[in-house]
Amino acid sequence: MDYNKANGSMSTTIQHRVLGKDGPVVSAIGLGCMGMSDIYGPADETESVATIQAALDAGVNLLDTGDFYGSGHNELLIREAIKGRRDQAFIQVKFGAMRGPDRSWLGFDSRPAAMKNFLTYSLRRLNTDYIDLYQPARLDPNVPIEETIGAIADMVKAGYIRHIGVSEVSAETLRRANAVHPIAGLQIEYSIVTRMIETDILPATKELGIGITAYGILSRGLLSNSKPTGAGDFRARLPRFAGANIAKNQQLVDTLSRMAADKGATAVQLAIAWVLAKSDNIIALPGSRKRSQLTEALGALNVSLTPADLAEIEAAVPGDAIAGSRYDEHQMRMLDSERASARR
Repeated sequence: MDYNKANGSMSTTIQHRVLGKDGPVVSAIGLGCMGMSDIYGPADETESVATIQAALDAGVNLLDTGDFYGSGHNELLIREAIKGRRDQAFIQVKFGAMRGPDRSWLGFDSRPAAMKNFLTYSLRRLNTDYIDLYQPARLDPNVPIEETIGAIADMVKAGYIRHIGVSEVSAETLRRANAVHPIAGLQIEYSIVTRMIETDILPATKELGIGITAYGILSRGLLSNSKPTGAGDFRARLPRFAGANIAKNQQLVDTLSRMAADKGATAVQLAIAWVLAKSDNIIALPGSRKRSQLTEALGALNVSLTPADLAEIEAAVPGDAIAGSRYDEHQMRMLDSERASARR
């Protein structure tokens, strides 16, 4: 893989995978765009647009966003980046989270009428006639998943949506959703240090023929030695970055870095390569905010891991060795995927 700093061009051979049973073909590595608008503090808009365009230039076609990322700002960034190139992008949008003007979180709404309203605004902000994959960002405890998926299916029939996904749901909820309409993808956190999906959820996706778009591969920068930058960085409130946890977790990061160096790779590349090697129905979604980060992420495609390599990595960095949960206590209670794990 070569990256030309003079003109910002990037060339690499992108691998592709099928998202779900008989679903769309997408790049094995997508681009998570959330950090360009929200959560990690200020980002450079010009660099953000250039990073999305560099991803498309490299053959990365899956762009992941949410209508609540920056309260619509993220979709407007993508709109700017894909001008004249809509056919090169597979855009998946999460909906349902509600925000206040002070950036507060006001709850979740996946009622059919609310979904149609969210969809209408996303289509306008993205300046597109359709969204490639549309998915509720969380399970709404007040709305049966069958009702939400049925309403989205109506929008598929109307031509506004191409494929349906779900996010952070249990295997049971995934089965219920898929019984209403074929689900192409499940978006869920998965990394070397976040592996709860391996018990029930990953097997269910394989059984049902559903793809996984994995986010949090670097545990929000923990595995790349990135630290919270200030008050606007939500990681300052995450248990894994707090107090004694961060010191303990640094030992895991150092171990991963040493193993990566032995393979001529970075910890970022080894972490992404590990996720891709775990199952051929997984698409990795690193949240690169800069072209340099994107270049490093795509270098993971040059890292080949054997079953013996995977076993060695997992022995050195066990899934239960991480200190602290992936979200704070309030957010963990909102995750259907985690509630199912807690019941076991």
